[in-house]
Amino acid sequence: MRLAGRTVVVTGAAGGIGRALALRCAAEGALERVGDSLGAGHVVVAADVSDSEAASGLIDRVESELGPVEVFFANAGVAIGEDPVDTPDEVWDRAFAVNIRAHVLAARRLLPGWLDRGEGYFVATASAAGLLTQIGSAPYAVTKHAAVAFAEWLSVTYGDRGVRVSCLCPMGVRTAMLAGDGLGERVVRSAGAVLEPEDVAGAVVAAIDREQFLILPHPEVLTFFQRKALDYERWLAGMRRLQSRTEAGS
Repeated sequence: MRLAGRTVVVTGAAGGIGRALALRCAAEGALERVGDSLGAGHVVVAADVSDSEAASGLIDRVESELGPVEVFFANAGVAIGEDPVDTPDEVWDRAFAVNIRAHVLAARRLLPGWLDRGEGYFVATASAAGLLTQIGSAPYAVTKHAAVAFAEWLSVTYGDRGVRVSCLCPMGVRTAMLAGDGLGERVVRSAGAVLEPEDVAGAVVAAIDREQFLILPHPEVLTFFQRKALDYERWLAGMRRLQSRTEAGS
């Protein structure tokens, strides 16, 4: 799908990958907005995307001003929590709310219109952690797995009815989420190149043009994923060694 002339929503567009996606979509000629730098034909809505009424209101506002949403980037995310023993319930709840429930709420609101029109595009920002795992943060690893699973389900269930789905699974990206010095951040920075958000946005737009499901800005993630599938026990042992080496180097 080409983005020119499409009505697009990008959540989490205040910074990082979301802002880069919004700017790139605007450059492609899509109707969406982040901040005041994109000029006319765009609208900014502040909303808690994990709240049902707020999420629906966000889409209502965009559609009232720009027309039916044709492409939705479920990009807002949080990286919070550590070991499940030490992570309180409210942190788990927040991770599930933002990283997966927000995707469900958006799809619930958008699918009826997309199915009626026979067309729509849902782009889920997950993570390489959703295909592999995330050393350090249990809530992040678990909810990003859920985001991948929900995107797969959408594609399987509605792909033959005009609904396209893509799932973005990067490793390290130079955003505030990777700026800390916890175990997870250090593992990610050591695992491969840290990309700029603009590079990721470019990969996403290219994948949407091809209507490709799995978007891997770090191509080595595919190799890791294949190794995991071929020999789960060996992969788990390797991840344990990676964790031990990273902890020893701290």
